[in-house]
Amino acid sequence: MVVSSRSVGFFNTLLLVAQLVFLPLVLCDVKVPWEAVPFTPHAFPLAVRSPYLSTWYIPGTGDGLNKVWPTFWAGQITGWAGFVRVDGKTYSFLGASAVDGLQLATQTRAEFTSTQSKFQFTAGPVTLNVTFFSPVEPNDPVKQSMPFSYMSVTAQSADGAAHAVQVYSDISAEWASGDPASLVNWQTTTTNGAIIHSTKRQVPLSFTEIKDQTERTPIFLTFLHALTISTEGTDTAVTWQSGADKAVRTLFLANGKLDSVQDTNFRAVNDQFVVFGIAKDLGQVSSTPSAKVTWAVGLVRDPAVQYIQRSLYFFSAFATAEAALISFLKDFDAALTRGNSFDAKVRGDASKISPDYSAIVDLSVRQAFGSIEITLAKNADGTFNTGDPHVFMKEISSSGNVYVKFSEFIVELIFSYTNPVFGKYLIEPLLKYQATGQYPNKFASHDLGAHYPNATGHNDGKDEAMPLEESANMLIMALHYAQKTNDNTQLEKYRALFDQWNGFLIQESLAPDDFLGKQANSTNLALKGLIGMRAMAEIEGRLGDTGQKTNLTTIQSNIQTQVLDLAKAKDGSHLMLPYGNETSWGLTYNMYADRLIGTNIIPQEVLQMQTKWYSTLFGPFGIPLDTRSTKTKTDWMIWTSAFMTDTNTRDLFIQVYGLSKQPLGDFYDSQSGKPEGFKARPVVGGHFALLALDPAQLTKQTNGGGNLPNSSGTSNTGTTTSGTNTNGNTGTTQAPNSAGRSLGTTDLSITVVFLCFVVLWA
Repeated sequence: MVVSSRSVGFFNTLLLVAQLVFLPLVLCDVKVPWEAVPFTPHAFPLAVRSPYLSTWYIPGTGDGLNKVWPTFWAGQITGWAGFVRVDGKTYSFLGASAVDGLQLATQTRAEFTSTQSKFQFTAGPVTLNVTFFSPVEPNDPVKQSMPFSYMSVTAQSADGAAHAVQVYSDISAEWASGDPASLVNWQTTTTNGAIIHSTKRQVPLSFTEIKDQTERTPIFLTFLHALTISTEGTDTAVTWQSGADKAVRTLFLANGKLDSVQDTNFRAVNDQFVVFGIAKDLGQVSSTPSAKVTWAVGLVRDPAVQYIQRSLYFFSAFATAEAALISFLKDFDAALTRGNSFDAKVRGDASKISPDYSAIVDLSVRQAFGSIEITLAKNADGTFNTGDPHVFMKEISSSGNVYVKFSEFIVELIFSYTNPVFGKYLIEPLLKYQATGQYPNKFASHDLGAHYPNATGHNDGKDEAMPLEESANMLIMALHYAQKTNDNTQLEKYRALFDQWNGFLIQESLAPDDFLGKQANSTNLALKGLIGMRAMAEIEGRLGDTGQKTNLTTIQSNIQTQVLDLAKAKDGSHLMLPYGNETSWGLTYNMYADRLIGTNIIPQEVLQMQTKWYSTLFGPFGIPLDTRSTKTKTDWMIWTSAFMTDTNTRDLFIQVYGLSKQPLGDFYDSQSGKPEGFKARPVVGGHFALLALDPAQLTKQTNGGGNLPNSSGTSNTGTTTSGTNTNGNTGTTQAPNSAGRSLGTTDLSITVVFLCFVVLWA
């Protein structure tokens, strides 16, 4: 029996995951032996394009890319190995392979942008550059819907001499199922100049997950013969093989190539861990960088979502997943150019706010877009209806729901910045469902299905009840899209439904908030209701009914006067959490929506009051959501920063993230840094709250002085402020100093199910 090369790496990964789950976040703020740009995050996205194609590298306490296995967001290993052979010596650059004679390349640099994670290694006398590129294509639904991702490698001599170099990578069948005992089969084919490995469960399970991995999808590993196709249609510099992990990897170590044969002993995922490898001989490599060798990984399900059987959008342009994959590989150079432009725009726009903020949004992009899938239904004649796209979103890690409207509202902020039409596509399925009358309640539903990808609704009306929150969110999102695009068609189509929800808001604007437990007379939730009501007034105005706009505005204004009178503390220092509790307070993050849609109903003196109050409350990891606990959320702190009346207080909220090196941990304890279990969630799209605003709204924040981030993304010193601490007591708190703070640790391991692995060279 062949001993698996997985064993050592498997136990190392288990230990790493345990550390990440149970240790306070401050322990993750570590020094790493490589150059980190802009910093070392909790997890680097490697291949993140959908809820199921979502694989990450977790550096832990300073482990390089070649010392741990890549993981799915839920924690299980998605085996992915990478080797480079230099003058007969083989070095690992990806994955924790345990193969006799294998050496470790030295990781010297790690960088992330919005779409790319880049690593540099020294492998003997050769420098290796490895880039993981998950494109973000907000202006092209065909390309954005492709659940594929790239890995590219270049090599060059570091000592001026020429060296013989071969590169290799493989994936394992672990990508095909969340159950390692699942039986899988596989095949290798050549078509259109590509070598395609594919593997899938022997018995696929439709619309079913195990450990959040899909159980329906095949995995593909492909090599594209780009420029060196022989007359027989094969490239002798490219070889492939499937088989037991140690056997295939040992063969490459020995020969620098594979035997191009297929293992036909179909078996369980964890039975000798079958892998699918492809190797490329680069020949003699000099001090000039070699041509890129590019692999692609991917995961395709069809149908993708159980909502009248919808398919991924790209099927409207390609007959098969394999055809789409080959097109994806051929598009690499152009895609990279587009990706670099996208990265530069995001970084440039965000850097105008602060370097810390730029790093936060860079790290949020792939995670937010990786939570959605763009889908189409078919016409009666079998063609795809490209005029009716729907975007579906998985509420990753917290509930697994198909949509959650408060999360949907949060993630829509990144779409507002990148392409507002995604916001329309996102809420359309929910509007369409509720317009049928199948949902029995008079308010907006919480979600469209208990577990992704089953968007089967809640005809019994027994979804999680967040009626005021969700009804207001839908009104605000619909108006915001219309404002950004001047497209009122959705407002006209669902006007009666919006009016129904607004009637609920008028009646129930003091309903409880349930994020941290039921709270009667919640000021923050009442504010959301007020903004939702004003949004409906604006909708009526856009649709030409100025009389109804005036009527609804008057109703909303009268209720607002009562709310603010009830919510303001007697000493005029702050808004209370519930009315009448003078010692209570909370982050009134819902006021952000007032700025987003430009209704400006929150008086300036209230904004100034809240800004002054919050400036006294910063603890080691930010400000709690409210006085009921010390828990907080990154997205809602960023929302709050957006309506601060001075930039100094605004940047105190943002600097917490820069110090933390954990911007993806959205829910954690603000005193200890301990995570609260959420990971890889789409709500990081809410970090785009500042970029989603009209620039005129940002100019309302005056420069408050103080220590703003310097060009390296850190503050020069910490600041001490006096006031009320997070328990409501008077005292002195230390504002964060960027030298040694860390935010909440989320256990960010990632899922991937359909893998296309392709090597492309120029």
